[in-house]
Amino acid sequence: MSEKRLAVVSLIIEKREVSSAVNAVLSGFGEYIVGRMGVPYKERGVSVICIIIDAPTEIINSLTGKIGMLEGVTAKTLMSKL
Repeated sequence: MSEKRLAVVSLIIEKREVSSAVNAVLSGFGEYIVGRMGVPYKERGVSVICIIIDAPTEIINSLTGKIGMLEGVTAKTLMSKL
């Protein structure tokens, strides 16, 4: 595996019914997650989650890919050069 990188994964969840699937994926990567902040934006009917992760690039991409495949979820990642 490659060196560990620090990243922020941002999620916008447009379908509340996929929240349990998102949480299941995040739990599977729990050993790499440094912190998480979630905000329900009721006026827009969405939830926004930001995850700080410290992991090899392959792990970060796997997490983002699995979550991004869920219908109604948009995922974007910003990786540091550290």
